[in-house]
Amino acid sequence: MQCYLCQSSQFFTRKGAVRDAPNMQILECEDCGLVMLHDQAHIHDGFYENSGMHGSDPIPMEAWLSETDWDDQRRFEMVKAILPNKRLLDFGCGAGGFLRKAQRLAAEVVGVELEIRVQDYWADQLKIAPSLDAVGGGYDLITAFHVVEHLQNPRDIISDLGKLLKPEGRLIVEVPSADDVLLTLYDCDAFQRFTYWSQHLFLFNASTLSLLAKRAGLKVVAIQHYQRYSLANHLHWLSQGKPGGHQRWNFLDTIELSHAYAHVLASLGKTDTLVAHLEPTSTV
Repeated sequence: MQCYLCQSSQFFTRKGAVRDAPNMQILECEDCGLVMLHDQAHIHDGFYENSGMHGSDPIPMEAWLSETDWDDQRRFEMVKAILPNKRLLDFGCGAGGFLRKAQRLAAEVVGVELEIRVQDYWADQLKIAPSLDAVGGGYDLITAFHVVEHLQNPRDIISDLGKLLKPEGRLIVEVPSADDVLLTLYDCDAFQRFTYWSQHLFLFNASTLSLLAKRAGLKVVAIQHYQRYSLANHLHWLSQGKPGGHQRWNFLDTIELSHAYAHVLASLGKTDTLVAHLEPTSTV
């Protein structure tokens, strides 16, 4: 077996377990640091199209939209200043909540989502295509929120997305971080047995995400460390070994404390999320 990014054959096994496939190995490349599952055979043709990501009992669309609304709003706030009168493509748009919000400002919004029921749900309200082949090009902004880690060949997909940008366009890629403080510094056994998922084929740190973008032929403008979950969430993991602390113990979180904690984690490179800002490479 070779590393997807650097072709090294040297790996070590990470602590923890894949929550829905405990026999699957979690490997980290000794040379570049890419984290990957040792097997991708479970992602077969039609898997995502038929809601395989959600298991045997897919969450209803309205519940899915409600569950992801806080993240959709956060992402909308992140890009709203550059949306007015621009063409937006959201690749792997999931339930479509971010697209619905972006539609208020952008000149045009288009989504790409394999899951057939999402395309059907928004048929008369949003343009959601089943593949990149159906969306054309010339976009000012392309977003890919928590989708690259699901892809069997993320380098080629990011390269294809870059080709759909205008020369001055921007591609924003958001992924979970392999250097999450609960995985690394805190070494939280319960979290290490919860967060790995058979749908996440790769986990990136800032270095491997940058390397992926460069291998895809894109210019790395910035890679930001962003913290989605609060100190209360982390204390709950360390104390109770369970998720949900940001809700159950939200009385611990203040705006000032949350900002300070996120700032410290970002300075250490230990946030739960990475956001890459990428641009086409100049051909001049």
